[in-house]
Amino acid sequence: MKKAGILNRHLAGALAELGHGDGVLVCDAGMPIPDGPRVVDLAFRAGVPAFAEVLEGLVAELVVEGATAAAEVREANPEASELLAGHFPGLDLVSHERLKELSAGARLIVRTGEARPYANVLLRCGVFF
Repeated sequence: MKKAGILNRHLAGALAELGHGDGVLVCDAGMPIPDGPRVVDLAFRAGVPAFAEVLEGLVAELVVEGATAAAEVREANPEASELLAGHFPGLDLVSHERLKELSAGARLIVRTGEARPYANVLLRCGVFF
């Protein structure tokens, strides 16, 4: 058994399969899940696990070369906005409707138990070399 890093076997396996340019949507419990991408649903109950906790774990495991979030996060969820801006200085902001469209092209969707609005981000994988 792993003693560090991501222990959820479904999530660890899905991350190992990602390649350069693949998209990973980290989303709140209310984000519509499109058909097609692999989904790892971590939601246990409202707020558990939190978006911030899941994002921190993923950022520790992935090389991220870009990120996109809904512009609405700035007004509706300042805490998530600050978290995203801190991790991704070049954060691309689009409408929430556009983010939902883009999420259909993600390779992986990680659903958190977050119950606050617009706690969603689409990560674009980079390479470690």
